[in-house]
Amino acid sequence: MTLTAAVEQDGIEIRPVEKANWDAFEAYFSSIGRLNSCWCMAWRMTREELKTNTGECRKAFIKQRVWDGIPIGLLAFADGQAIAWCSVAPRESHQRLYGDETKDRVWSLTCFYISRAYRGKGLVHRLIRQAKAYAKQNGAAYLEAYPVDPDSPSYRFMGFVKTFEQEGFEFIKDAGTRRHVMIFRLDGENGKETAEMI
Repeated sequence: MTLTAAVEQDGIEIRPVEKANWDAFEAYFSSIGRLNSCWCMAWRMTREELKTNTGECRKAFIKQRVWDGIPIGLLAFADGQAIAWCSVAPRESHQRLYGDETKDRVWSLTCFYISRAYRGKGLVHRLIRQAKAYAKQNGAAYLEAYPVDPDSPSYRFMGFVKTFEQEGFEFIKDAGTRRHVMIFRLDGENGKETAEMI
């Protein structure tokens, strides 16, 4: 399940992570301390995987998902180098998100990381829009996110509520004391713009 082509604008190209560009994903995560310990497995770990919850094991777990053809997210590139990450994948490939269980065909957007030199340039919005297109192209009816308020002391990597409001997401409910479940309908009225991006 992949996009038919990368999306490029202003010299920045966004591609799904797959076997062909695993090396770029591995190099990017290995170069950043917080990513090198997490490997974006926080919301993916099964009970069995939690028994061996180390950085090296997390890396092996996420790699196995890529090798099994399970989507994990998008990488942004500039001049051939990875510069940003967005975790977006089917919700069933995650654990303990506590989203809107009344809906089916849901993809989850759970994490952003943007290299310092590219922050404040609107890249997070471009990643969200491409996540919409990626999820819709692969059969999703909804894209769900779990952002926090700007003063939240944790989960800030999941994005901020205002950003998702600007992208047309609607508040559904709270998940715990900090995360807010927000959803974007990909096959309805607020999904028209998404269809135009594919």
